[in-house]
Amino acid sequence: MRRYPPYDPPEYVGWVPDPKLVDEFRERARSDAARARIIDDLAEKALLDLYAGMVRFRLHDIALKRWVRRGVISKAWLGTGEEAVTVGCVHALDRDRDVVAPMIRNAGAFHEMGMALPRIFAGYLGTGDGPNGGRDGHFGDLEHGVLQPISHVGDMVPVATGLALAFQQRDEKRVALTWVGDGATKTAAVHEGFNLAGVLRVPVIFILQNNQVALGTRLDQHQVGGFDAWPAMYGLRGAFADGNNVLDVYAATKLAADHARAGGGATLLVVETFRMGGHATHDEAEARKTFGADLFERWGRRDPIGLYEEHLVQQGITRDRLGAVEEQVTQEVDAAAEAALEDRDGRSPAPAGAEYDGISAGVRQPGLAARMNGAL
Repeated sequence: MRRYPPYDPPEYVGWVPDPKLVDEFRERARSDAARARIIDDLAEKALLDLYAGMVRFRLHDIALKRWVRRGVISKAWLGTGEEAVTVGCVHALDRDRDVVAPMIRNAGAFHEMGMALPRIFAGYLGTGDGPNGGRDGHFGDLEHGVLQPISHVGDMVPVATGLALAFQQRDEKRVALTWVGDGATKTAAVHEGFNLAGVLRVPVIFILQNNQVALGTRLDQHQVGGFDAWPAMYGLRGAFADGNNVLDVYAATKLAADHARAGGGATLLVVETFRMGGHATHDEAEARKTFGADLFERWGRRDPIGLYEEHLVQQGITRDRLGAVEEQVTQEVDAAAEAALEDRDGRSPAPAGAEYDGISAGVRQPGLAARMNGAL
């Protein structure tokens, strides 16, 4: 895809494919027979949809970064370099029925679950036409199966477990999925949720998104050893995936979802990736001090979009075709961001609309009651 020097990490600006890494990408997708069968069954449209989803997420982040530079918003929490973890997971679900609880760094789940981009950008601006009417900087949309993120990362693990318990008790073949970072695994709620999910064997998928850093604390400063033993500790089905390989993440998540729907219980899927920037846009320089340049350079060569693009070309999809997909997504994101800025002040939420009446503002969304009654 096109690179944007003012906004992309410097390792992405002059990105060229490393043949060895492209070969590893292909072999990773073939190394497990069950995952290989799932990938082989993907139609060309599904392959291109995964590409479009990651490009959409990257451009979503660039739009937010542009707003920060222009003073429209003060900061943004980005998923640059981690797009495959979010997009691969979401596309493996039944997006008409399953429910996801993203972290703020999984914002790509919003649009890939069906939320309209103009409404998403309105949510960042806090205008009255945003998903929660401008009440909170965190937002979701239960009508599209998206619980709003929460600043207390890790707390969605027991929440997702509770949702899955409801699905189980209603005998619904549905799945809840949430992401948790390596740093948030040090919170009590995560362990309580893992344990409860293991004991009750509920249909939930936990994505342990190890991006090597917790805010500004390196993994080796808060974790002894890896996470390999964690699934067995809680009686969870364990799986591991390359977080920069969208096909591997997709197939691993699909197997976990099938396992859950069949009554097999919860899966803890551990994915390795890397945060190509700061905790947010305000501390990108700090991130470069936290890690050496060699680590950024190594992970920069493993750009999940670039590697997937090269893989698709090897599979016979032309660069012109990929370029057309990118152009369509670029126009979509640019139009949505500009529409959100139009008459921003005139769309500010009315004070009376900021009052709560004991239920989430999201419950007032048109059509949500029907989904709630039959879903949650």
